[in-house]
Amino acid sequence: MRTSNRTRILDAAVRVINRDGVRAVTFESVSTESGLTRGGLLYHFPSREALLRAIDEHLVQGWEASMQQLLAVPASESSAVERHAAYLRVSAQSATRAELIFMLESVEPDTDVAPWSEAMARWAPAPPRPGETDPAAWDNFIARLAADGLWVYEGMYNGKIAEDVRAGVVQRLLAMLQAAGPVR
Repeated sequence: MRTSNRTRILDAAVRVINRDGVRAVTFESVSTESGLTRGGLLYHFPSREALLRAIDEHLVQGWEASMQQLLAVPASESSAVERHAAYLRVSAQSATRAELIFMLESVEPDTDVAPWSEAMARWAPAPPRPGETDPAAWDNFIARLAADGLWVYEGMYNGKIAEDVRAGVVQRLLAMLQAAGPVR
């Protein structure tokens, strides 16, 4: 199937962000990266703000699609532990600098849309409630924090972790989730 120009623009903008940061996202830089004209970009995105909002939504959709792909069943039919394991695997293995930047930006109190917050509520373990005594609730949240930490480490510090070390961390975190139920 042929990629739409809108998707082509968004993918190009994400490449610019991953390489050069959000400040580098201009109609000129994205036009050059996508191979489309500035007019072609303006047809889909009348302003830089509209482009940035669309990038945010595009990243969330891609991120959720990656997690859904790991599940054997639709997310709505999976257990919380299965969704948490998918979150852990995707966050620990394929999260990008662009996703991290947009996730941080979309939780600002003055934003009118919080696509990352909504996605996190569907996929990631919430903090344990005050007074929680179930070790599984703590292990689930600790596994999430560790997966987030891998993401931040690579996104902020360009710190590439050796594949065998990453695999070892993921296996250890999955073992923590295992206490709350089977992980496929």
